[in-house]
Amino acid sequence: MGKEKPGFLTPKAIANRIKAKGLQKLRWYCQMCQKQCRDENGFKCHAMSESHQRQLLLFAENAGKFMDDFSSQFHREYINILKRRFGTKRVNANIVYQEYISDRNHVHMNATRWFSLTSYVKFLGRNGICHVEETEKGWFVTYIDRDPETLRRQEEAEKKKKLDLDDRQRQELFLQKQIERAKEKQDEEKHKATELVKPADEVIKISFKKTAPIFKVPEDKNHPKTSKSDENEISCIKTEPQDEENKEIFSDVSKFEKKNEEQTKQDSDKKSEKSAEKRKLSTLDEILVTEEKKREKINRKDYWLHKNIIVKVITKKLGEKYFNKKGIVTDVIDLYTGVVKLIESGTVIKLDQAHLETVLPALGKKVMILNGAYRGEIATMEDINQDKFCATVSIASGPLKGKLVKNVQYEDISKLNQE
Repeated sequence: MGKEKPGFLTPKAIANRIKAKGLQKLRWYCQMCQKQCRDENGFKCHAMSESHQRQLLLFAENAGKFMDDFSSQFHREYINILKRRFGTKRVNANIVYQEYISDRNHVHMNATRWFSLTSYVKFLGRNGICHVEETEKGWFVTYIDRDPETLRRQEEAEKKKKLDLDDRQRQELFLQKQIERAKEKQDEEKHKATELVKPADEVIKISFKKTAPIFKVPEDKNHPKTSKSDENEISCIKTEPQDEENKEIFSDVSKFEKKNEEQTKQDSDKKSEKSAEKRKLSTLDEILVTEEKKREKINRKDYWLHKNIIVKVITKKLGEKYFNKKGIVTDVIDLYTGVVKLIESGTVIKLDQAHLETVLPALGKKVMILNGAYRGEIATMEDINQDKFCATVSIASGPLKGKLVKNVQYEDISKLNQE
């Protein structure tokens, strides 16, 4: 009798299925037949089989067509994973490749026109499909999304941003004109001082009357109140004191009343100053303050790098030769990373904004406002307050030209490269 066939649930059958399920060695894989062999003997048997020989004959007739098909399929699936999984983020090319080969039915790279992942990454860079960058950790790629729908959305977003900017500029111009008009109106209302003009035949008469000072008797709770007529008699004394004692009393009372008058005058001056300050904050000023707060909220971001500004390297990870060196930001990548060209050596390095700090110029030099209400504006350095770690700048161009911006933090401005 013949030997019985092993069952489906025998340990050997289960072990074979587990081995076949995962990834096997690439050298025992036949791309033309799309068959994975588990060992060298199995691959040798497959290579001698009739079906494999027929596939080789087909490949020999048109080798270029098969190679192009495999290459295009590999490229399509790799880009599809890069686009859908990582989008336009910067990622290591090998991470994308590992995710791609996790599918056991993928097209192997040895069946394509590229001999290695490096050559394929260079191909992506040459054809403008991705931004390619070689680092110590390997090759990094950033997908360039040229999808018509994506481009349309970007154009719409840029148009909306431009419209919002135009509206803001028009509103600022309108407010500026209103401020100038209000200032002109205030200048017209002010009275100008003129010289005293007196006719030659006019006679000035001055008379001095000797009167006694007026005082009031302080009230006493224990003392009975006097009548109205008595109060008038006490408060309206017009007779001159006769003896020395009365003179002293009247002099003390006059001093007391002078102090009271001075105190009341000071209080009234303070009240008038406070009311003047309140009057200064008119409706127009309130609108300006509200607009500035709104602009500050919109333009305050967690990234500040801009092109053509001068920055300083503050990280020691690159070595002492780069520490505290100044450079010019030539390009900004992903909002947070900048390409910096060092001024002294001309070396170009790429750094995160956390490893850079702003540089303050001398008074009168140009700066760029990097963050806050006036983000992106070019200004002139007017003053530096070292105690509060802030500066005062004036806008140098645009509809807000000449506007003075106070209490700008050091990290919100940086020196502008004017070379």
